[in-house]
Amino acid sequence: MSSRTDYRGRFAPSPTGPLHFGSLVAALASYLDARHHHGTWLVRIEDLDTPRCVLGAAERILRTLDAFGLYSDEPILYQSQRTGAYQSAFERLAEHRYACACTRREIADSAMIRGDELIYPGTCRGGLPPSRDPRSWRVRVDQHFIEFSDRIQGEFKQDMRQEAGDFILKRADGLFAYQLAVVVDDEAQGINAIVRGADLLNSTPRQIYLQHLLGFPTPSHMHIPVAVNDRGEKLSKQTKAVPVQTEDPTGMLYNALLFLRQSPPASLRTGSVRQLLDWATENWNPEKIINNQ
Repeated sequence: MSSRTDYRGRFAPSPTGPLHFGSLVAALASYLDARHHHGTWLVRIEDLDTPRCVLGAAERILRTLDAFGLYSDEPILYQSQRTGAYQSAFERLAEHRYACACTRREIADSAMIRGDELIYPGTCRGGLPPSRDPRSWRVRVDQHFIEFSDRIQGEFKQDMRQEAGDFILKRADGLFAYQLAVVVDDEAQGINAIVRGADLLNSTPRQIYLQHLLGFPTPSHMHIPVAVNDRGEKLSKQTKAVPVQTEDPTGMLYNALLFLRQSPPASLRTGSVRQLLDWATENWNPEKIINNQ
């Protein structure tokens, strides 16, 4: 936990489609962790990547959260309205960034491959090639190890140079990258505890790296297991995850608690949403998730 004493957590969905069960699990875990610590829970709509956003999806997400009794304690923050804040942070990183002229194809032809990621080889680190205009902007990552203790995943260490490389700050289409935006927003909202899916674990060191460069405190982290389909694929729009149903919100929340290994009493399965959330808040225990991984 950072030096800020009052717990402030958040759930930050991207409006690329309706919430699925995996999203509900992440929302519920972050909500319960905040409530259990008598803290503040916020909802942020990460609609910065406008080409991927679906019209009406943000409103549908918020209605779905309402149906499950998951209400933000403060007004909803929309990334699409915060370009000025990202630009200010981008300017503060002037000594640590450089212009890149490489196309996707050029990067794919020369990059190192780490899992599903292409690690940029630093082609433009020393300056743009002759007669080439900048397409994007990258942060310079020298030999740097990021290490942090995750509340569920344990100690995590990443060689930034080898496993992340000089990553994007501003994209070729002029949009600011997720890594920069999320760091700026977490600082602006005073977020000091992050609870989210383990699929984001590998990107966390990049955010910590930017926090160091910008002089921001680093929140605590808890990356929960992600929900998968019958083929073992993470639930997502790409894997055609079905939207979460709201006809039986108590039952759906009950199933989410089972996924989180919280062992809710069977008697609450047919009770009210409020009764189930109250029980889950009082009895929230992430240790159960750790012991069942």
